[in-house]
Amino acid sequence: MVESTLIYRYDALPLCGSVDDDDSTNSQALLEQKKKCKILISRITPNSEPQATIESGEFNIHYLISQGIIYLCICKKSYPRKLAFSYLNEIAHEFYNSHGQEALSPTARPFGFTSFDNFLHKTKKIYQDQRAQSNLDKLNDDLADVKKVMTKNIEDLLYRGDSLDKMSDLSSSLKQDSLKYRRRAQRINLEALIKQYIPIVGVGLIFVFICYYLLRR
Repeated sequence: MVESTLIYRYDALPLCGSVDDDDSTNSQALLEQKKKCKILISRITPNSEPQATIESGEFNIHYLISQGIIYLCICKKSYPRKLAFSYLNEIAHEFYNSHGQEALSPTARPFGFTSFDNFLHKTKKIYQDQRAQSNLDKLNDDLADVKKVMTKNIEDLLYRGDSLDKMSDLSSSLKQDSLKYRRRAQRINLEALIKQYIPIVGVGLIFVFICYYLLRR
């Protein structure tokens, strides 16, 4: 389930956050995840992946960057990633349409958009309803393709000095390798076709030459 939602600006200014259940048995664990989110925000640069999943213990932190605003949600690891990114996309669309210009203004204040929590609460409830999840699972073609979403462990980011930029570098490297192997596969297929049909073409040419020679006599 979606445990918490946070909305930040690129310069790490907090814009809005969901009001979470303080009586929850995992409230302390959730508080720790929120602290990690703040550090994560400070690591995001223009070169970072626009969306990614950060594995953190029993939780996943999913983030989406859209039009200069960063949207994060903390979910249990068992919660489907497709739903998490569908949720973030819906939040991003509504927030930018409602408050985008104000949020990006130099005069925006920290947590100056708490009124948006009402929408967060309603949307969060919809995405936690089992029937809603069942319906959303049927819309796979319309949801984010999570196979293309980078995944990183929180330990690598916070304690081993890795950055989110490296995720972008890795993604670029994977794309280049994929293109290189695709070209190699195409070349191998072409060579195989040539080897397969050269004897046939050769026999055909010999046959044509013989026929031409006989007709010329």
